[in-house]
Amino acid sequence: MPRVLLIEDDPSVREGVELGLRRRGHEVCGVGTGEAGLAALGEFRPDLLLLDLMLPGMNGVQICRRVREASQLPIIMLTARGDDFDVVVGLEAGADDYIVKPARTDVIDARIRAVLRRIEAPAGRTSVEVHGELSVDRAGLTVSKGGQRLTLAPSELRLLLYMTAAPEQVFSRQQLLEHVWEHSYHGDARLVDACVRRLRNKIEDVPGSPRYIQTLRGFGYRFGPL
Repeated sequence: MPRVLLIEDDPSVREGVELGLRRRGHEVCGVGTGEAGLAALGEFRPDLLLLDLMLPGMNGVQICRRVREASQLPIIMLTARGDDFDVVVGLEAGADDYIVKPARTDVIDARIRAVLRRIEAPAGRTSVEVHGELSVDRAGLTVSKGGQRLTLAPSELRLLLYMTAAPEQVFSRQQLLEHVWEHSYHGDARLVDACVRRLRNKIEDVPGSPRYIQTLRGFGYRFGPL
């Protein structure tokens, strides 16, 4: 039974999402403020955080950053608008996915289960792979650089695992959306681009001159140590 912490300040929305997710087999803890949500993290110990972006006091972006400082808990943000500013800011803060409100509970449930599936070990490849200074342990779901373990968010880890499975292959943003995030988003490449930027900040010596993940303008991304 997945444990979901919901931080949503609108009581009617919060109660509706709580009820719908419980009916679909989730254990849900709903709170109305960021401060209450941070306090509930240690007590409830969720498998995933469902986080409203617009909150009174401490907003969703601030909470997302606070969580990412200490945890790689999967985060799905809820936003009332799908515009670039809201979405990109949330993704850059460390969110793994986003949902535009209002959203049906079955859609929220599907996104939650998709994000949780991404942190499972991929089948079939269990050896430790070495790519330059990077070591990727597919069975242990760990990544190290120069012998130092890196802390990757679930979406960052899943993206790296997928790309390192086929070094030198060029992946379009649409391919990455479908295989890593498990939805097409009808061409919404912001998830991919934000995740690539975050991943580069962790694995590259100089993120602005990447060695591992190269951009092929007009085509997509390719993994291959230079």
